[in-house]
Amino acid sequence: MKRSFILFLTTLFITNSLLAQTPAVSSADILQKLNKLNTVGSVLYIAAHPDDENTRLLPYLTYERKYRTAYLSLTRGDGGQNLIGKEQGEPLGLIRTQELLAARRIDGAEQFFTRANDFGFSKNPEETFNFWNKDSILADVVWVIRTFKPDVIITRFPTTGEGGHGHHTASAILAVEAFTAAADPTRFPEQLKYTTVWQAQRIFWNTFSFGTINTTSEDQIKINIGGYNPLLGKSYGELSSENRSMHKSQGFGTAKTRGDNTEYFKQLGGDKVTTDIFENINSSWTRFTATQPIGESIKKIISKFDAQHPETIVPDLAALYKQIQALDETDKTLARWKKEKLQETEALLISCSGLWLEAYATEYIAIPGNSIQTTLQIINRNNVAVSLKNIRYINQDSSLALTLKTNELYTFKHTEKLAVDYAYSNPYWLNQKHSSGLYVVNNQLLIGKAENDAAASIAFQVVIQDIALTITKPVVYKYTDPVKGELYRPLEVLPKATVNLVERVYAFNDNTPKTIQFTVKANQPNVSGTLQWSMPQGWKATCAQPNFTLKEKGEEIIINVLVQPNGIATNGKISASLKINSETFSKSITRIEYDHIPYQFILSDAEANLVYINLKTAGKNIGYIPGAGDDVVACLKQMGYTVTILTDDLLDKGNLKEYNAIVAGIRAYNTNDRLQIYYNTLMKYVEQGGNLIVQYNTNNRIGPLLAKIGPYPFAISRDRVTNETAEVRILNPKHSVFTYPNKIDSTDFNGWVQERGIYFASDIDPKYQTLISMNDPNEKANEGSLIVAKYGKGNFVYTGLVFFRELPAGVPGAYRLFVNLLSIPQNK
Repeated sequence: MKRSFILFLTTLFITNSLLAQTPAVSSADILQKLNKLNTVGSVLYIAAHPDDENTRLLPYLTYERKYRTAYLSLTRGDGGQNLIGKEQGEPLGLIRTQELLAARRIDGAEQFFTRANDFGFSKNPEETFNFWNKDSILADVVWVIRTFKPDVIITRFPTTGEGGHGHHTASAILAVEAFTAAADPTRFPEQLKYTTVWQAQRIFWNTFSFGTINTTSEDQIKINIGGYNPLLGKSYGELSSENRSMHKSQGFGTAKTRGDNTEYFKQLGGDKVTTDIFENINSSWTRFTATQPIGESIKKIISKFDAQHPETIVPDLAALYKQIQALDETDKTLARWKKEKLQETEALLISCSGLWLEAYATEYIAIPGNSIQTTLQIINRNNVAVSLKNIRYINQDSSLALTLKTNELYTFKHTEKLAVDYAYSNPYWLNQKHSSGLYVVNNQLLIGKAENDAAASIAFQVVIQDIALTITKPVVYKYTDPVKGELYRPLEVLPKATVNLVERVYAFNDNTPKTIQFTVKANQPNVSGTLQWSMPQGWKATCAQPNFTLKEKGEEIIINVLVQPNGIATNGKISASLKINSETFSKSITRIEYDHIPYQFILSDAEANLVYINLKTAGKNIGYIPGAGDDVVACLKQMGYTVTILTDDLLDKGNLKEYNAIVAGIRAYNTNDRLQIYYNTLMKYVEQGGNLIVQYNTNNRIGPLLAKIGPYPFAISRDRVTNETAEVRILNPKHSVFTYPNKIDSTDFNGWVQERGIYFASDIDPKYQTLISMNDPNEKANEGSLIVAKYGKGNFVYTGLVFFRELPAGVPGAYRLFVNLLSIPQNK
């Protein structure tokens, strides 16, 4: 799918936010930003995950109160589930990062992150801090506070646990500690090389009423955020729906609300207030000594503003720019606001001048050491005196003395070579191997950033009136789609070639050799080389033709390597690399393409899990009903099964006898409302001797259960076991699930990743057998992770065990148990 993007006009900084192209800055936008010029206050909202932010409050703070507003999400949501695709882990975190940025473009707030990795659901902050390393994440929160310098900090969750998730509680604990630590020069003093200490005036908990939990009370500070903004043409409830609905991977689309809406706040620290969270905070220019004239100048500019002719205030904006530029920087707080308001004034100067600029490459891929061709365009669309003095290309300068005529488009073409050591494009937090709880980011100045700067950029030096400005634009790729029209995508700096293994895991259950396919793709013309690989002990590989020649850019070739366990095989990684002339390239590329976010990709080591499993199978034909997305089908094929995707056409025919078992993908009953139509068909299949295995579903507002599932009643709870090492107790060791065709015991639950299971069954009809008991520390035993019922000649299974995580991770015991579920014998 092709994606469409917008270039946001920026000054002195680069934005890499490229989305569907939208109209240029309107007069209403300009007036909104003029009004904001007169506010020198900021607020930081802190929570744990993408979607935790209060999407009603953020646009109110930004557009109504006109505060500089930001959301600090401690994680990127890597450990959650995905409702729109099969991405998990790092790719899911990248999707949710971009969904947050899309939401911020709607509500006008900024976005920050820490290095915390979302390792999955956590039931308490103690467990959370064991994974995250509390001091490391506290340092990141302090860093964001010191650099953003908020007057007010707001947490989404309390420190006392009512937020449920351990990450939620941890985010509040860290926020409260950071509130004090950010002002202490003895805490994380290494940061003070780049910033200064900061004491926010106060910190609040934004209390809530979620489901049966109501933490609000009438003695708390109350703010009605249900107003209407005529410049936006929307209420803040309507904006809330729009930004909330950007969290598509979590199914968080919501209806628009209008009218009064009250938010509640409980103070956690700072100077005591009673009526408003910004009470007694002077957010006007009179906050600082001798800056009152700036506020008066802004008021005059607003009164003079003509929506039909925004260019008429350009001289006044130029004069204001000089006023701000002349401010003394002795006061560090004033120095911070001086920098911020200069940037805002520059943006207004450019918008009111009608100045439009862009830089685009002839191709979307660039290679270090190769030439890149760029086209630059600039047009002065209003009758304002603008001159172009210099263009700073990627590594070269070009001095000019050009007065831009009104409404005349100027085009410049340029070719230059990228340095041979030019950095590849890749999310900065994924450049190094990381633990389950913490990303590795060694550059202090990168910590907190939502995403990378653009892969390359061009700087235009212009003069508007007599104000010299540098406008930096990202280099993008521009093309025309016959349906969608003019589109943009980010420039990618990639290696000469990438190599991808087709699967994430290769599972062997005997010494029979398997063909492993390596896909080599050229990112430039005329690439020749040799595929190389390495494997753990106990494996051997042969390849008839490891050499390759790719003449065209984008050309691919599949190289088959025959791999076989040899003796006692050690489980591990099979890694690939490409020898091209004297260089070695060992990166694979994972692309992520959805319409609501820009193109994304990850460069990672080209490797896959190589697993030898003591495994027996029974039956060969499996039907698979797709759900929200998982890699279970590929894993089933690795075990030697023939898998048929059961489309509506196949289910409509109802002839399912050929399948030894049918498996429903994760959330299948949440995402496919036609499964209620096929209930009788599936029950008939079970009754006649088939095995139906249903993986986890949810039953809540976000994931409503759309159909009956089993032959007898049961409910789906939110119960789960998050400790992947929790003891698993087999309740009926003689049941065929634990005896055929593989003998299952407690050792088969060794090495599981992230968690044991989620969304367990509850209120279980007595006709079901509960086969496993497990629990997290200090919790009662739960028997809902795996239930089985006989129905006619066949069997029905519901399981919350996270096979969708364990099978791609190559966990041997998960394979053995899943095969047994597929192989439950028919009932006599």
